[in-house]
Amino acid sequence: MLPSSHPSCRVISRCCRVLLSGGMALGITLAGMTGVHAAPGDDDVFPLSKRWAQINYQVSGDAQEKGMEALGKEVRALADQYPDNAHVLTWEGIILASWAKARGGLGALDLAKEAKATLEKAITLDPKGDNASAYVTLGALYDKAPGWPVGFGDDEKAGEVLRKGLEVNPTGMDTNYYYADYLASEGRDEEALKHARLAQDGPPRPNRELADQELQKEIAALIKRLQ
Repeated sequence: MLPSSHPSCRVISRCCRVLLSGGMALGITLAGMTGVHAAPGDDDVFPLSKRWAQINYQVSGDAQEKGMEALGKEVRALADQYPDNAHVLTWEGIILASWAKARGGLGALDLAKEAKATLEKAITLDPKGDNASAYVTLGALYDKAPGWPVGFGDDEKAGEVLRKGLEVNPTGMDTNYYYADYLASEGRDEEALKHARLAQDGPPRPNRELADQELQKEIAALIKRLQ
């Protein structure tokens, strides 16, 4: 699920309430990037990730949507230039998912589908890349997107993808938080609390100070709810 909270929309009303209003805030505090890059295109991602954090956490309303739209266009252009760079594609997926959340309404679905396809490609190129950030964001999309016939949301698939992320990064702050949030939505509170506490103890992510600070707030709120 998502920071501002992150469903498989079993009904259209849930879609509008969760996915399209706040559920896709997924993002995403998720990416656990290392800040150490080598492949062509990697260095161009860092400034986009910093701007994403500022827009995602410090801007709201129409300004946030416009900011995410601008970022989305930039990262799409970068992905066109480096179509086989998994790091670039992971961040394209994160930014597109955040843009969908900021846009809201049924118009967010096309962006969510684009983010899904992008993240799936990133995982195919590098299954262990970016400390499982692509898995986390993709799992959150499956968890919060509306289900059939509206969208691709799927609770079972969400759990499967989030568990794969944990296999790649078992101590991660984001991998454990999003899985805990998913477990809580499934009524598995004891397991959820275990992973929420692991998330709270997770190591900080290099160059992700603002995102980590905000994610820790979400983790604390989840633990409080589960205790």
